[in-house]
Amino acid sequence: MKKSHALLLAFGLSASGFVLWGARKWPVSAQSTRPVSLIRLYTGTDGQTHSEERTVKLMPNRKLSEVSDPEKASTVQFWRTSPGFTNDWHPAPARQYNIRLTGRVEVELGGGKKIRLDPGQIVLAEDVTGRGHITRCIGPEDCLSVLIPLDGKQ
Repeated sequence: MKKSHALLLAFGLSASGFVLWGARKWPVSAQSTRPVSLIRLYTGTDGQTHSEERTVKLMPNRKLSEVSDPEKASTVQFWRTSPGFTNDWHPAPARQYNIRLTGRVEVELGGGKKIRLDPGQIVLAEDVTGRGHITRCIGPEDCLSVLIPLDGKQ
């Protein structure tokens, strides 16, 4: 056995950079992190829904993890629609996160701008007043989301 491997094993580490505890492996260091981004929908002074991309700030939390500031949520719902479903012009029913799990959605804003949402994308819907937006389930599969209404400020 190489001397470097013997040293790694003496400290409970494998050559692949994982901590060895029985048959389990835990990474020794966190991977370089990608920012968590979301699309924010909001009502502008013109009464129309607009969008912007935002990054969620994550801070170190114990070893090998990061966490955002907590936000109060009132409930959690799952929402599934069939391919071809269209929800015509509507504001968001509440300030809420909409996390896309499956299917592809197209959100149309005032002025004709269209945003495509793929699985894994996050929307913070804050356009609770005004004309709102159109939501369409596009593609061949059901569209499934997690809806998390937020308590507090609008």
